[in-house]
Amino acid sequence: MKINRFFLVALLSGIWFIGRGQNYTPQVAAYIKFNEAIIAITNVKLIDGTGNPAKSNQTIIIRNGKIEQVGDAAKIKLPDNIKTIDGTGKTLIPGLVMLHEHMYYTMPAGNMFNIAQMPYSFPRLYLAGGATTIRTAGSIEPQTDLNIKRMIADGKMLGPDMDVTAPYIEEQGYDIPGLNVIKGPEEAAATVNFWADRGCTSFKMYVHATKADMAAVVREAHKRKLKVTGHIGAVTYREAAEIGIDNLEHGFMASGDFDSLKVENAVDDNHERQSLMKLDVNSPKMKDLMKFMIGKHVALTSTLTVFEPSTSREVFPGGADEALTPEVREMVQKKWQAAQNRDQASAALFAKEQAWEKQYVAMGGLLVAGTDPTGAGRVVSGYSNHREIELLVEGGFTPEQAIKICTLNGAMYLGRQGDIGSIAPGKKADLVLLNGDLSADIKNIRKTDMVFKNGAAFDSQKIFDSVKGHVGMN
Repeated sequence: MKINRFFLVALLSGIWFIGRGQNYTPQVAAYIKFNEAIIAITNVKLIDGTGNPAKSNQTIIIRNGKIEQVGDAAKIKLPDNIKTIDGTGKTLIPGLVMLHEHMYYTMPAGNMFNIAQMPYSFPRLYLAGGATTIRTAGSIEPQTDLNIKRMIADGKMLGPDMDVTAPYIEEQGYDIPGLNVIKGPEEAAATVNFWADRGCTSFKMYVHATKADMAAVVREAHKRKLKVTGHIGAVTYREAAEIGIDNLEHGFMASGDFDSLKVENAVDDNHERQSLMKLDVNSPKMKDLMKFMIGKHVALTSTLTVFEPSTSREVFPGGADEALTPEVREMVQKKWQAAQNRDQASAALFAKEQAWEKQYVAMGGLLVAGTDPTGAGRVVSGYSNHREIELLVEGGFTPEQAIKICTLNGAMYLGRQGDIGSIAPGKKADLVLLNGDLSADIKNIRKTDMVFKNGAAFDSQKIFDSVKGHVGMN
């Protein structure tokens, strides 16, 4: 009778108790292929996230959601009755740790730039694309993001672990309905404390925020041992580094440091862009800025996906068009078509940015990555995880280096490198199994087979299929 009551409670609560004690609702459990307490992935090519060369014929044993053993397949003895997954012809990488993500997507309001929350499709797409941990670099609905984080942790929603950034900290400037606008450093500081008390764990300065605003945010966030990033403009990169910012977004594409007409605490987007276009790719001034930032321990986030030119490139990298509603797909395709052969300047600056990011790493800087699913609408979460890695390799990084940027580097920034970001005994079994040899062709990153999160193997393609036609709606 007691057993019957237990199952009745489980049924009424909508929870299945699976495998190692992790709770999942039936809606989430339907996407899990394997969740045994002990699993081995055998004879797989391994890119471990450290930047070291890939290793062939490796076996990984997962026990109770943790990585127990990693090594040559010929040397590892498998326990009796263990669930095995044949990795022959496949590549295993750590779960991606992506640090410029959003739960929203570009949705114009008439002629006005606008963004809309995607609470159903985007968490699923991130996980399907291999992201097991993300930072939402700016929120328009922070309460929604915090609830999504909680429901994922409770096994009620599909998605990655989330580091939730508070609403943008921005002075009046752009007319974007979703932006949080503050007036002065006192309101900036109050924003930090209000949202930190509610569970936000990082903060983002935006374009028109002043040096005084940034100083107040950095002061209050650092009191709580929380970090501050920024897509800035009124404040230069050098000024931000001096103030103590932890991270700067979009590589050097938002830097106003080389604008000879720059006015303190003001931004001119056109002057800023022109100054970067005129700057030599090997400029000593840029290298001096990099050296200063590295000395101040400022991480740099690559978001190449949102700046990728249109001409002679995919409209929706990785087949993301299938995720969009027909109306949104048509709107984005028209923008892409109109840009053909008209974005030579953007293409030239994009190539410089790729080179600057490589220089930053060569000089010892911490480069992390994200995808920023905004812009013209070509960037769709999940699919864009893959594209960011491809673009890093296009810019000169090896596949192993690109994977490190998108895994261990992100974990290091979050202070979680002891738990996630690379494949080593004792770490969480957050892993991505790919069909194909990633060292031979970086586009095999798109062939996500299974995504392991806490040792549970989720069916990537089944998740992708579940959100076809949803992006732009929910």
